[in-house]
Amino acid sequence: MNAAEMVEVVLPGKVEPEGLVVRQGAVPAAGPGQVVVRMEATGVSFAEQQMRRGRYYDQPPFPFVPGYDLVGTVMETGDGVAPGLVGTRVAALLKVGGWASHVVVDAADVVPVPDGIGAAQAETVVINGITAWQMLHRKARVRAGQTVLVHGANGGVGSVLVQLAQAAGAKVIGTASARHHAALRERGVTPIDYRTENIPARVRELAPGGVDAVFDHVGGRSIIDSWQLLAPGGTLVSYGSASTRDDEGSKQWPVLKLLGRVWLWNALPNGRHAYFFNVWAGRALSRSRFRARLRNDLTEVFTALHRGDITPAIAAQLRLDRVAEALRLAESGTVSGKVVLVP
Repeated sequence: MNAAEMVEVVLPGKVEPEGLVVRQGAVPAAGPGQVVVRMEATGVSFAEQQMRRGRYYDQPPFPFVPGYDLVGTVMETGDGVAPGLVGTRVAALLKVGGWASHVVVDAADVVPVPDGIGAAQAETVVINGITAWQMLHRKARVRAGQTVLVHGANGGVGSVLVQLAQAAGAKVIGTASARHHAALRERGVTPIDYRTENIPARVRELAPGGVDAVFDHVGGRSIIDSWQLLAPGGTLVSYGSASTRDDEGSKQWPVLKLLGRVWLWNALPNGRHAYFFNVWAGRALSRSRFRARLRNDLTEVFTALHRGDITPAIAAQLRLDRVAEALRLAESGTVSGKVVLVP
């Protein structure tokens, strides 16, 4: 690949991972207020797995370049952007567009990555870290001495949630399949096998008065159990509907059903709270407030990573042109941590 060439991965429609198209083109230029970031690491998250099936609730029309987030180095700045930004390693939350060797981003949307953190390490905590941080600290406001239940405690968001909750002084109960239990125990988590154990009964054994917070990415039937396991004053944070991953039909319906439930529960006079977490919430109302909050929270996450509160979990690093393999691996459910794509 010569220096003036860009490589990107295009999702042409509802395809198997092998149907992704790798194409080459000219490196884009930065417009006013923008920067060109040379990608050093991007990743495969649940969102792209859903997009491939046409099931992500607000994905753009096909064809498009997926890639929810990235870490890279600024190589060019547009008008109105400090030229001193060139050479800085940054992270950006994009929703789409990250699976490319060079990406144009608004300068106001990039967050500097502190020295001493590698690109792949930082990549594991961009979307996963910001989601975990905001759910834990902005929604559930978890404090020392509380007990929380994390579904999918070995997953991308789940594993960061577990570590941030422990750093805040909370006790963690985590659901995961049996093969991840030893690693969770080593981390000080009480594991529950969601395949073989009765989750509500087991949680009640461990926390007879209920838990202070539940983080649920499963949706469907699970969300009702999660709500019922809350202690008085507890908080449920729902952030997905993984249980409907392979469903046909409306991709909006599971989300609307969840939102309806959340609204209803919050109307009940029992002091418990429910949230449906969406990392993009508030962006349409005030872009500047959204950006400031994102910058603040992602910087907190990087600080926690630097301090050792979070261990970056890299499941595998594959080159961008091996994206089909990377997606298959991420979807297999056999790996722990994030599948990272590099140039």
